[in-house]
Amino acid sequence: MGEPHVVTLRTTRAEDLDALFRFERDPAAVHMAAFTAPDPSDRATFDAHWRRLMGDPAIDARTVRADGEVVGSVARWFEDGVAEITCWIDPAHWGRHIATRAMRLFLDAVRERPIRARVAADNAASIAVLEKLGFRRVSVERSFANARDAEIDELVYGLD
Repeated sequence: MGEPHVVTLRTTRAEDLDALFRFERDPAAVHMAAFTAPDPSDRATFDAHWRRLMGDPAIDARTVRADGEVVGSVARWFEDGVAEITCWIDPAHWGRHIATRAMRLFLDAVRERPIRARVAADNAASIAVLEKLGFRRVSVERSFANARDAEIDELVYGLD
């Protein structure tokens, strides 16, 4: 399975949620993301979270598609007045450079700077994506990771 020919973003729609829910409860992906909902298999909580995201004009949530297939999401919100970004790709599509391409498209469209991203310290693939996009590590925080039921190091990256 090679790289997709076309990676696109579109505003997340209600009909995308079934696919996104499936990706966001994959055990390997949940472990890697670390900072997840307490119970990733709770569909009601997932739906309430996404209704909030899609209903808040300050949040920019988009669905990632590869060759027309829904393969993930990317979003921007504000924390303490600073933009933050996150990305989630279906593990079936990992290693195809989709996260890098989707994040690049998103960063080209979302002009807020500085913008932060957070990542579990042992999530080498996500760290590589951020660094490839020009993010630089600005701090390390100790945070509780629901997916691991423990405090772990969380790296904070920034892009100016």
